[in-house]
Amino acid sequence: MLVLFETSVGYAIFKVLNEKKLQEVDSLWKEFETPEKANKIVKLKHFEKFQDTAEALAAFTALMEGKINKQLKKVLKKIVKEAHEPLAVADAKLGGVIKEKLNLSCIHSPVVNELMRGIRSQMDGLIPGVEPREMAAMCLGLAHSLSRYRLKFSADKVDTMIVQAISLLDDLDKELNNYIMRCREWYGWHFPELGKIISDNLTYCKCLQKVGDRKNYASATLSELLPEEVEAEVKAAAEISMGTEVSEEDICNILHLCTQVIEISEYRTQLYEYLQNRMMAIAPNVTVMVGELVGARLIAHAGQTSPKHKGKISRMLAAKTVLAIRYDAFGEDSSSAMGVENRAKLEARLRSLEDRGIRKISGTGKALVKAEKYEHKSEVKTYDPSGDSTLPTFSKKRKIEQVDKEDDITEKKAKKAKIKIKVEEEEEEEKNDEEEKIMVVEEETSVKKKKKNKKKHIKEEPLSEEEACTSTVIASPEKKKKKKKKKDTED
Repeated sequence: MLVLFETSVGYAIFKVLNEKKLQEVDSLWKEFETPEKANKIVKLKHFEKFQDTAEALAAFTALMEGKINKQLKKVLKKIVKEAHEPLAVADAKLGGVIKEKLNLSCIHSPVVNELMRGIRSQMDGLIPGVEPREMAAMCLGLAHSLSRYRLKFSADKVDTMIVQAISLLDDLDKELNNYIMRCREWYGWHFPELGKIISDNLTYCKCLQKVGDRKNYASATLSELLPEEVEAEVKAAAEISMGTEVSEEDICNILHLCTQVIEISEYRTQLYEYLQNRMMAIAPNVTVMVGELVGARLIAHAGQTSPKHKGKISRMLAAKTVLAIRYDAFGEDSSSAMGVENRAKLEARLRSLEDRGIRKISGTGKALVKAEKYEHKSEVKTYDPSGDSTLPTFSKKRKIEQVDKEDDITEKKAKKAKIKIKVEEEEEEEKNDEEEKIMVVEEETSVKKKKKNKKKHIKEEPLSEEEACTSTVIASPEKKKKKKKKKDTED
């Protein structure tokens, strides 16, 4: 069995001398404790050395991508095919490619991994003619070259150009806005109606550059810049314009400003095209996701804290953008397929949210959320004083024991009320009795006084027989009344 071993110096093919010892995987490391023991297990059959670091980098990049280098292909055809023995490889993917293209039987197993580990530990003794210093220098140079290749540090992937381009683009936009505002205000004193008719800034400056004074609009042809209707409106407004007259020197300065605006606008379009090409070369997935300008600003602000996004779409867009940036920075594929796929997912998610197709999180998750229709109700709310109370409130559902207690309390209160009513009635009866007694005493005193007066009158004037009879008749009922009153008082 042959072994393909890759080093930073070149390709090495070893011949396994004793295959029986390979069966003991756990104790195979003991056979590589010293160079003498290692030489009894494997022997160097062929060594193909690299000429420089560039050749080594090309060979190892091909191995990482699962491809066969031309130099390796020559070695395998020359050595392995003639030997007619199976080839042990460290990478199963590489073994599959070798078997497919060169029709060689390849082996990859845990035994092969242990064998590769043993060869690597005694590499200086197994590969003669290579000094340790040269081996270390080649390893360091190849490591740096591979890291640059993996991180895509090439001329096409330098993001400094994007940072400068997007910064210059922002500066040009600011300058253009200032120049155009000054141009409109300056020429507006002479022809103020033109600014309302032509809204596009670049077209406005081109019209000024072509015509100049408003008196020339009647004979000028603006069909290349304006539609027929707008051109007729401009000519009609020029004839009845309310603007002031200006000198030729003023018009020359205004026209010079217009040429500056036009030149800066043309340069801006060129810079924007350059930025588009750079972004598609460096970050194609980010460009597809968020566009050239936003993607360039994200690269320019790398390292700074990104603002917190609100909403579901904002969070999803941020997550997909970060994923695309990582893919562009560390991925091996330079296509924009992942960005197109993620953008389609975001658009589908956005459509589902706009159609109110948000699923419920709890439950089965199959029912749609029903959004209630908003209806404006003009209601006048009054102040509720019940909220000012700090007394504890009881729930509507009360326990049976609490209800029984409350019933007992109400019964006791009712009994007390009845007792009070009885006491009050008795007190009123006693008062009435006392008043009646007082009235009886007063009547008795009044009767006594009347009797005395009558006796005096009888002594002074003797009564006749008829009067005496009447007096007796009258006296009898008074005595009866007195007897009744006495009985009442005794009762």
